[in-house]
Amino acid sequence: MRRTHRIAAITKTLVEQPGQVFALGDFADIFEVSRSTLSEDLAIIRRTFDRLAMGKIETISGAVGGVRYLPDLSEEQIGASIQDICAALRKPARIIPGGYLYTDDLLASPEVLQKIGSIFATRFRAKKPEYVVTVETAGIPVALKTAYALNVPLVIVRRQSKVSEGPVLTMNFLSSSRQVETMSLSRRALEKNSRVLLIDDFMKAGGTLRGLADLMGEFECEVVGKGVFIETGWPKEKLITDYLALIYLQAVDEEKRRVLVRPADGF
Repeated sequence: MRRTHRIAAITKTLVEQPGQVFALGDFADIFEVSRSTLSEDLAIIRRTFDRLAMGKIETISGAVGGVRYLPDLSEEQIGASIQDICAALRKPARIIPGGYLYTDDLLASPEVLQKIGSIFATRFRAKKPEYVVTVETAGIPVALKTAYALNVPLVIVRRQSKVSEGPVLTMNFLSSSRQVETMSLSRRALEKNSRVLLIDDFMKAGGTLRGLADLMGEFECEVVGKGVFIETGWPKEKLITDYLALIYLQAVDEEKRRVLVRPADGF
């Protein structure tokens, strides 16, 4: 097999399974080449990805040796992606009576979700989360793409438990509307002492994320990060701290048909 063919096949394999470590020996056996030749192939792929800012090709040393692809973004790419999303959110047609903002199409766009997931993965990878945790339902697509980019399982907390989940832990929490709500999670969903990353799509006061953090404490898990796609400027006092928001929604002006939105602090 020609080198160009090997490089194409290796690249496709790595990119389709981000974060997954592939043994160099397995690639060498598949393509019937020596490890030294394979290392040269990977060096070409790595240089190309670095030059075009397409993520990282990481070689892992050791007796077996391995390689993986990390879909991490540069700060320039992160900034540009968030600005693009802000521009889409500013369209007056998104304003819904009552001061609400329509975002369902963005959270159903594979392209937008891919960017959001890669941004969260880039910022939280160093924390080494073992699970991504979210609550149903709107936050699931964002959390799924984040988990995919980090190559870790996704755990979905339910508003109501299901019989098929077996024994569950249920707790009450105070929502952003100051109402008492419930969330439930199967006792089999998480291992004790796991490192978890909390992800949600929208945050006002932060009641849902705080409830998730409290629930993780009941499972004896460590919360290593909290990420939210959009946070609002109201109320000013939040129920949580140490969270990463991508977009800051200052106001929705129905009368003037304006959406005041910008990248969140840190971007």
